[in-house]
Amino acid sequence: MAISSDTKRRWAAITGLRGLLMLLAGIYAVIWPAQALTALVIVGGALLLIDGVLGLWSLTFGGARTGNFWFDVARNGLSIITGVLILISPMLATLLSATILIYILAFQAIIVGVMEIVVILREREHYARIWPVLLSGGLYVLFGVALLLAPVFGALLMVTLSGVLAILFSVGLFAIAWRLYQSSKGAAA
Repeated sequence: MAISSDTKRRWAAITGLRGLLMLLAGIYAVIWPAQALTALVIVGGALLLIDGVLGLWSLTFGGARTGNFWFDVARNGLSIITGVLILISPMLATLLSATILIYILAFQAIIVGVMEIVVILREREHYARIWPVLLSGGLYVLFGVALLLAPVFGALLMVTLSGVLAILFSVGLFAIAWRLYQSSKGAAA
């Protein structure tokens, strides 16, 4: 099935728009990481609130009975309460959620680093060189300890790195949009 040049141009435009939005979000995250993190938490709070309200509505009026009625009511109620609390105090919610996520990431890095070191020391006779794995494990442990000592800085660093990745992804989207646009011109000729 052949795709018309108009359809390819629309796909190119939509892909280019996605790239532009990704580029703007990435630049925003790199320049203002604290505000970007707060915006993400606010969007998450709004989504929790909407999900809870729609869940209760579907239980009440939509006929969405699962057999676990009180569990569904409690889950949707907690979703509403959490969403409202986040929207009432987005800065506090940002600090709490970012800190918890960074602590989880820190403990994961420490555990992975220690596991790498233990495994390579236990299995060292199977490897020609063990120092790269020891170095990697040590860096994981140091990274985890650094995140434990400065969780807010770690959260801002993660947002900044995500912004850089979003910028790089936007370049890929622009390339795809350009290729689609070029192929639409070839199909029209």
